[in-house]
This record gives sequence, C-alpha cells and structure tokens, in this order.
Amino acid sequence: MRVLWLPLLLLLSACTTAPPANPDNVCSIFREKKGWYGDAYKARANWHSPIPVMMAIMHQESRFVAKAKPPRRRILGIIPGPRLSDSFGYSQALGSTWKAYQRSTGRGGADRDDFADAIDFIGWYNNESLKHSGIARDDSYRLYLAYHEGHGGYNRGTYRNKPWLQKVAQKVSARAGLYRSQLAACESSLPRRKGWFGLF
Repeated sequence: MRVLWLPLLLLLSACTTAPPANPDNVCSIFREKKGWYGDAYKARANWHSPIPVMMAIMHQESRFVAKAKPPRRRILGIIPGPRLSDSFGYSQALGSTWKAYQRSTGRGGADRDDFADAIDFIGWYNNESLKHSGIARDDSYRLYLAYHEGHGGYNRGTYRNKPWLQKVAQKVSARAGLYRSQLAACESSLPRRKGWFGLF
C-alpha cells in the first residue's frame, strides 16, 4: 500500500514546493500554480492589500520557494555557521512575527511553507503597517521597508541609513507596478477556486 501512495506523495510534494517557472509574470504564476490566485484573492478580501503588492513582497523575500531560508554565516570564511535569522518559507517571516500573526488571526495551524498562509500573512502585515505606521495599502515601497525593518524600526527611520535596502524597496515597488499591469490584463480569466479535491 505504501508503494502505491509514494508516487502520489512525491507528486504532491513537487507541486507544493517547486517555484513557478516564470516568476516575472504574475499571470503565468497564477495559471501555473492552480489555487494560488484564489488564495491571493482571499488574502486581499481579508486585509484589503493589493495582490500585486503582496506578490512583489513574496518574490523579493523567497522567489516563491516554499522552504526558503536565509544564508548561513561563514566562520573563517569557509565553515558554515548559524543562519542569519530564523526567517522561513514563502514570506520569510520570523518565528516571533509568525506567532504574533497566529495569535492575532486565530490561525494557530498556519504554516510558513504554505502559500495560502504566507500570502495571508503578508496581507495581515501590510494591514498592520497601515495601523502602526500609517503606510497606504498601495505604497509598496514603504510597505516593504516596514516589512523588512519592522514597524518600530520603520517608525524610527532605520532604513534611512541603509541605501542598499532603499534600492531593494525600489525594486519591490517596480515589480508591484509590473504585476499590477499584468494582472489587469488577465485577472478576469483567473479562477478563484481550486479544482478537483483542491489539487488542480
């Protein structure tokens, strides 16, 4: 019996963890990854965060790799040391921030390597950025700065001494604009629900 289930489990694992083939086109992403648009649509409905903004942040954080982790520090330049942080998954959320999300939303079973949970987390965080830092929902540049620095850091202006981070935020903003124009051309044709048993 185990032998019969193994190919199916491998297939499901591959479908879950493989990043999209064309991460530069949000329409291609949603057409390839069945159910992702429905998940993003639900996150937008929950938090009123634009889909292009959430997807641009996720692209920057993980390139849509389900189990993404930060690089390790190098000891003496060659020996792998501890990772730079405990961030993980599609959203690269820190463990403590993820727990705050779970407590705030009541989603104790949410997983950082699950796309639906990760996109909802990003929407939630952007909504928190509006509440705590006054950042507009469509201001992808400042939303990313707050996402990276935390609301306390953003409010203190820690990003001002990080030109490299400002450049990254500009990239996120440009990608959000690209995704916005792409999505406008294809959104009406995208299904909001998964197909047979949520698999297709």
